[in-house]
Amino acid sequence: MTWYALQHKPAQGDRALTHLQNQDIACFYPKITVEKIKGGKRTKKLEPLFPGYLFVNLEQTDPMWAKLRSTRGVIRVVGFANKPAAISDDVIQHIKYSLDTVIEQGGIKPGQTVELDDGPFKGISAIFQAYDGEERAIVLISFMQKQQTVKVPLSTVTPHIRRSD
Repeated sequence: MTWYALQHKPAQGDRALTHLQNQDIACFYPKITVEKIKGGKRTKKLEPLFPGYLFVNLEQTDPMWAKLRSTRGVIRVVGFANKPAAISDDVIQHIKYSLDTVIEQGGIKPGQTVELDDGPFKGISAIFQAYDGEERAIVLISFMQKQQTVKVPLSTVTPHIRRSD
């Protein structure tokens, strides 16, 4: 059997998955744990690896093709020239294997350059060292020609975004 990508309606991936599984269609909806900073606090959330898409495993001759577009939560089958785009089983297996070995994404990682947005160090670039509880961060700043480790509120730390030129 071959895998195919389905596009689902916004925020309805789980709904589409449930309805496809209720029709006995083999599905794969990869998710990863993402760590984000919201309101100065770290939160972990399970999010889709490919937002807006999930995968189904069907034969070209399977009668379930007719039901895919009308399944709740599904928008369309991803394809080119009015033909569904096949995805090799090797690719799906690689994604499954990679999910088992992936390190949590998101948040701020040690060694990452950050900007301090408030307080006595406002406007200073720093190097993130570690989290100190849920609401504080330990950062390394250059102050008075010396490296200093300071604890600052997490809400004042903004990661630098690397731009590819």
